[in-house]
Amino acid sequence: MSKKIKIEAKLIVAYQDGEHRILRNGCVVVEGNQISFVGSTFDQPVDEIVDAGERIVTPGFINTHCHMAGSPLDKSFIEDVGSRQFYLSGLPVMLRARGGAMRDEDKEACVDYSIVELIRTGTTTIMEQGGMGDYVADAAEQAGLRAYIANMYSSASWITPTGRQVEYDWNEAAGIEGFRKAVDFVQRVDGRANGRIKGFLGPAQIDNCTEELLRMSSEASKEMQVPVSLHTSQAVFEFQEIARRYGMTPVEWLESIDFLSEWALLGHVIYPAGHSWVNFAGDDLSILKRHKASVAHATWVFNRRGIAMESFPEYLDAGVNVCLGTDTCPQSMIEAMRWSAVVGKIMSRQTEKSTAADVFNAATLNPAQMLHRDDLGRISAGAKADLLFWDTSSMFMVPMRDPIKNIVYNATADELKDVMIDGEWVMKGREVLNIDERQANDKLQIAGEHVWASVNPEVASSADELSPQTFPKFEG
Repeated sequence: MSKKIKIEAKLIVAYQDGEHRILRNGCVVVEGNQISFVGSTFDQPVDEIVDAGERIVTPGFINTHCHMAGSPLDKSFIEDVGSRQFYLSGLPVMLRARGGAMRDEDKEACVDYSIVELIRTGTTTIMEQGGMGDYVADAAEQAGLRAYIANMYSSASWITPTGRQVEYDWNEAAGIEGFRKAVDFVQRVDGRANGRIKGFLGPAQIDNCTEELLRMSSEASKEMQVPVSLHTSQAVFEFQEIARRYGMTPVEWLESIDFLSEWALLGHVIYPAGHSWVNFAGDDLSILKRHKASVAHATWVFNRRGIAMESFPEYLDAGVNVCLGTDTCPQSMIEAMRWSAVVGKIMSRQTEKSTAADVFNAATLNPAQMLHRDDLGRISAGAKADLLFWDTSSMFMVPMRDPIKNIVYNATADELKDVMIDGEWVMKGREVLNIDERQANDKLQIAGEHVWASVNPEVASSADELSPQTFPKFEG
């Protein structure tokens, strides 16, 4: 028999009639890995009562775009730099400079650190895209994280021989082989750890994949009933390349090759038709809505370079299912919600739009819809017991009137005190239970020092050439 736990709390963000609703002075009953009851009172016998007191209990966040094996090393390297030649994108230069320097142990250090960071900032379900799938699966299983994992593959890689334009090094056979291995990985990991570990398909970037590879990926996604994620409209040079090849926007081209579906998750779509930086007529948002495709919006990776979606509320008004992800560091869904809300207001020039409700839904209900999971992203009977417990008494959370506004606009990671995933505690009192945080931090520092000292010499002579130190060295 599963252990029955009753959690009593002052505030619960419960789910009712298709939306989140605030339950005051209520309780949540957890049996095994599921929620069996949500309401004001529960008088039946239980095995344990947890008095959450003044805590806010919310559903865990679903992070739909993450690169755990590399993003931690964006920190103190990517910021404050961007090539005007590539419309401020760091993809052709910064990532190429770092990527070739990373050893497997550096990537593993990034994964271990990422898991701690994700749990400490509210991610209970992660969608990871990279090439360390088996290691991620093992680490996530040990830590108690719920993970969808994709080993990315592509038909080409970016090269910049002159530093003035992006070119493509094609190897179509490698793309097909990568696809086959990715399908095998999905089949191998599906259902591990009581169903917490699953796979999905990850063709890497729209401009680096052939039509054949994308058609194969979409067909396999529909057949296997798993998401297929693709970086799309994430850079001006990419948009221009697709327009040059096909005379269409990236989204229009995906529609023309039957890639878009309710299983398609497009990373970013920061430059749809009509964006001022590409000045290309069309109606990409209507196309996305028509095919029920979703967008993984990771705002900070662009905002730090002076780039913004034009605009987050416009996508919602068009009926696009927008989900949130982190992509880069910090891998914090708290920050992802806040930046999405605030930048959305700035770009739309309306304070009544891009609301706390919009971004909270984009971190919970919208990605659950994309995953075809009515048991995630909500606190309701039958849902998985993925729960976050927030302190209401801290300096940043008092006074408490509207818990969602306080979390979105005021909370820090320190306000998140406890995390439950699949009915098991993975963090208690800010301590991540199943992974050594100090060791993860130390290993990441070692990895960073190695990578910064080993940047690709074809790109730059040193890390400081690419990313100068903020202040000069003190002499004397």
